[in-house]
Amino acid sequence: MAIVPESGRARVGSADKKRQRVRQRCSWADGDPLMADYHDREWGVAQRDGRMLWEMLMLEGFQAGLSWSIVLRKREAFRTAFAGFDPAKVARFGARDVQRLMQDAGIIRARAKIEATIRGAQLYCEMERRGESFSELCWSFTGGKIVRGNGRTRVVSSPLSERISKELKRRGFKFVGATIVYAWLQAVGIVNDHSSACFRRQ
Repeated sequence: MAIVPESGRARVGSADKKRQRVRQRCSWADGDPLMADYHDREWGVAQRDGRMLWEMLMLEGFQAGLSWSIVLRKREAFRTAFAGFDPAKVARFGARDVQRLMQDAGIIRARAKIEATIRGAQLYCEMERRGESFSELCWSFTGGKIVRGNGRTRVVSSPLSERISKELKRRGFKFVGATIVYAWLQAVGIVNDHSSACFRRQ
């Protein structure tokens, strides 16, 4: 488990002047400053913005079979390549855009994932035209409430992620298997899976 100082400056206690007050974080963020910062600022924070929920779902799809740290390092390049993940813009991407993206070394160049993201944008926009909210759909499975893990055990999927995966697939989304969906639920804070010792668990 990684530990970080509570502030940039050590706090000296009267009993032990050498001991710093520290905060623990989830062990998966140990040893990588980028992952630690992502953990501390974003991971597990309840996200209610539909566009951001969609962006994170698409990025989780690109992560499939890879490490999240790879996606995180490429996130700004992804945002540039996919027009800031504006669904209305991405929905209009065509064959030339697919070819452009396949030549972009800054992102993960997987044609099926690129095409799935474009289709995902079209589905997002179709929902909006029907008066549906992507955010409301995402949170409807938990009644708008955050699900708290026990903070001790790690799982890669759950009945909740299986149910959401089934519905997203029914709607036409791709790369939304139960494992991908569970990782997304954790990332966007629909599920709070911070470890019991983590300072972000609350």
